[in-house]
Amino acid sequence: MIAALLSRLARVQFTVAYAAVLLAISCAILALGPHAHDVIVQRASTNVHNLAHGHLGTLLGSALVVDAGPLYFWLPFLTCLLALAELHLSTIRLMVAFLVGHIGATLVVAAALAGAVEFGWLPLSITRASDVGMSYGALAVLGAMTAAMPQRWRPAWVGWWMAVGLTSAIIGGDFTDAGHTVAVILGVLVSARFRQPIHWTPVRCLMLAASSGFGFLVLAHHWGTMAAAPVFGLVGAFAAYKLTNFVTARRSVPVLPAAVGDALTGPEPVATG
Repeated sequence: MIAALLSRLARVQFTVAYAAVLLAISCAILALGPHAHDVIVQRASTNVHNLAHGHLGTLLGSALVVDAGPLYFWLPFLTCLLALAELHLSTIRLMVAFLVGHIGATLVVAAALAGAVEFGWLPLSITRASDVGMSYGALAVLGAMTAAMPQRWRPAWVGWWMAVGLTSAIIGGDFTDAGHTVAVILGVLVSARFRQPIHWTPVRCLMLAASSGFGFLVLAHHWGTMAAAPVFGLVGAFAAYKLTNFVTARRSVPVLPAAVGDALTGPEPVATG
């Protein structure tokens, strides 16, 4: 029995290890008190100030410090998402998707903020804003799950998350909202390199539903966004599905050689006069 349990845990080793580290660090920060919490968050943040001063370790450390609501809510859903991705994509692919999304989105957001401050569009104080957590990596993993979707529904899946992400970024208006959208896009792009047979079971379908709900709440965490995102998400999913079908149908239409075309249409009439 123990051997069977260990064998199953070995299939989701990254998920188990990462969840355990997050649990330990979150409990330790909670025990240290509010002041220690603020200091740790500030030092682990991947803001422009820290990155500009060479604190590149925050690119990884920030994924280990979560400052987003109660632990008992987000950790089970995060674990569900990562476990599902690890079962379908493999441990290495999960790690690649998570790191590409987390680091890539962080650097894109930092570069955009630095440019905005340089041109005077944003105040200098934005360079010290706290930016920690697992949300970029988690959303990139959700985007990478595109590779696990049935081929027929893949465009709708991508269209939904792209539309929800863009809606959240526009309505939310915060740099983290933009980072979330970038992370989803990076995950979808990474998924183009992931191809393997997919076996869905009822339990994994339930895990996908829970993971998708978690991803939606991370993206649309404002009341206004929660109301608008589903509408635009459905529009995006429908448009992507129809567009893909149209392009596929156009490509499948055979092109007749000129000789065959002439034979079908017959000879051109000869003018007489």
